[in-house]
Amino acid sequence: MSGVYVFLGPTLPHEDAASLLDATYLPPVAQGDVLRLCAEKPAAIGIVDGFFESVPSVWHKEILYAIHAGIPVFGASSMGALRAAELYPFGMIGVGAVFEAYRDGRLEDDDEVAVIHGPAELGYTALSEAMVNIRRTLSDAVSERLVTAETALRLESIAKELPYRERGYGRMLRLGSDIGLPAAELTAFRTWLPQGRFDQKRDDAKAMLRQIARRLGRTPAGDAMPEARFHFEHTVLWDRALRDTAAPAGSLAM
Repeated sequence: MSGVYVFLGPTLPHEDAASLLDATYLPPVAQGDVLRLCAEKPAAIGIVDGFFESVPSVWHKEILYAIHAGIPVFGASSMGALRAAELYPFGMIGVGAVFEAYRDGRLEDDDEVAVIHGPAELGYTALSEAMVNIRRTLSDAVSERLVTAETALRLESIAKELPYRERGYGRMLRLGSDIGLPAAELTAFRTWLPQGRFDQKRDDAKAMLRQIARRLGRTPAGDAMPEARFHFEHTVLWDRALRDTAAPAGSLAM
């Protein structure tokens, strides 16, 4: 789909995304990326993944700037879900269970969606497990009576207490065994995990791509885009950011 740009990293492989939506797929979003992209006058922008420690995170204001310029901005799964939960009153389009949980206040911590991942040349392979995925998978395990609600709650607490960089099912289960959780339940869960693990972030990302395709489609089923519901306030800092973005390459000092 010409003119659609999506910021995507470890949540979903680019080749899988391309099978759902014809778009230009960019690395995880960072501060200034959406602002620079506005100059291309895109048909839509989708945000799934974003950087947040190594470089400054995407500004709320640059997303508002895009919305005010009439560019639909979608968010899901990770950084996209966080920003959409904060900006949906202003017209950002949030998609999926993770967005809804943040919007409704059932989730608050940013670390729920954070993962450590490999470099771009290795496809941003996730090297830890997102807490939102662990919560969903444990809930499914309870529904299938593999573990009791009490055991699931204790495993969830173990995972939540781990730094996001160290979260994973193997570590969670080892620590659960160390504190004496029922061995039969842990074994049943471990055996079921390869086929039972649910990737909520990936599922939401796919839903967002499908929604972009539907909303931008030229069929009667296409949903109307929301209009900007705010006055965009220009400030000295914002106008400086605009000038810096418009400056020719090589003209800015580090």
